[in-house]
Amino acid sequence: MRRFIHIVIILFGVFVIPNFSMAQVDFNKTPDDDLGNVEDAFQEQFYEAMKQKGIENYDRAVQALLKCIDLNASVPVLYFELGKSYNKLKNFGSAEEALKKAVNKDPDNEWFLDELYGFYIAQNEYEKAMKTVKQLVEYHPDYKEDLASLYLRMKKYDDALKILDELDAKHGIAMSRDVMRNRIYQLTGRKQDQIENLEQRVDNNPNKEANYLALIYRYSENNQKEKAFETAKELLKIKPESELVHLALYKFYLDENNAEKAIASMKTVVKSTQIKPDAKLKVLTDFVSFVSQNPEYESDLVEATALVESVNNSKTLIELGQYYLANNNKAAALQNFESALKLEPNNFSVLKKVLLLYLDENKFDLANIKSTQALNNYPSQPILYLVNGVSFNALNKPQNAIDTLEIGLDYIIDDTKMEADFYTQISKAYTLLNNTTKAKTFSDKAKQLQNTN
Repeated sequence: MRRFIHIVIILFGVFVIPNFSMAQVDFNKTPDDDLGNVEDAFQEQFYEAMKQKGIENYDRAVQALLKCIDLNASVPVLYFELGKSYNKLKNFGSAEEALKKAVNKDPDNEWFLDELYGFYIAQNEYEKAMKTVKQLVEYHPDYKEDLASLYLRMKKYDDALKILDELDAKHGIAMSRDVMRNRIYQLTGRKQDQIENLEQRVDNNPNKEANYLALIYRYSENNQKEKAFETAKELLKIKPESELVHLALYKFYLDENNAEKAIASMKTVVKSTQIKPDAKLKVLTDFVSFVSQNPEYESDLVEATALVESVNNSKTLIELGQYYLANNNKAAALQNFESALKLEPNNFSVLKKVLLLYLDENKFDLANIKSTQALNNYPSQPILYLVNGVSFNALNKPQNAIDTLEIGLDYIIDDTKMEADFYTQISKAYTLLNNTTKAKTFSDKAKQLQNTN
């Protein structure tokens, strides 16, 4: 809907301000009647109304407008402004009445019709809105799309589709209309109609990539995978330089166990400048899953990962980390988990993996610093105290290790394995302090718990 209200003062001038004679005026002459006073009062009240409206004091704006109407009830713009002010005050009955009066007094005024149309839409008065928008179509064909939207809201799906077909035929395909069209197909379950519409688009414009891509998607959604695959291959023949088609092709190639073509398609996707990062990362995630089952293609995964300049999706980074961890490449796993943690600093699961990998990779300084920081945020997590204690022992700070481990013991609940690990580290700390008696005491506690598992 279109709004041109900023020119209301011009409207006021057109409708209200009288034409003055160019004859010389004697300002010392006493007026013969009160017409001058009436015009002055009218103008004063109208500007008062606009002022009050401008400061959102709609009650006073209404009062001033009503005074204007008392002085001159023939001016359409007064009812237009009155209706808007009533609407702001949620006095919807009076708002409708005033706007209808404005339209009746000036039935060819598009702005008045548009305001009344918007009012009916806001009130869910679709039948009345329909009548108004049909008038607006006469002034601007763009309102015809509003008409289709109204038919959709009123569940008159065939009428809506008819309008959309007319608009597409005249103006070409538009995303806004496709959103409506797809909504109708979804609500009515007309999947085949949707597919036939897209097939017709491909026939009508066989060189347009977007038509093929939409059809591939709908075939896939409708479990018509063979047709989807054939359409993708047809697009590749017509447009061999297409990169977007590989978003579909790699899946089809994987399904038919054609690893070489699948990998080639995935590489095309990840190095494409046309494809959005989120889509690339989804393909990279699938690539990780594929290589997990087919480790002989790991070098291709490394190459594909390098092609993505900056992987900034935590889910993909976590999956890459899991893949490398499963294949005992702890350095690569740690790199990906660290990157994921930067994107999701409150992801405790990833934090735990990073800390444990620091210990595995003998990065005790980092393990100590990171676990100390983490304890400020998660003071009741025993694993953090354990990592902290292990790092203190590795850094030859046994008393610090004992202090943190003894605190952590209080947070262990029904986890004998972890409790045994705590006692083992406390024993190690006492050994470093040459306190063999206490070292043996805690070592025995650890063994006792280990024997119960």
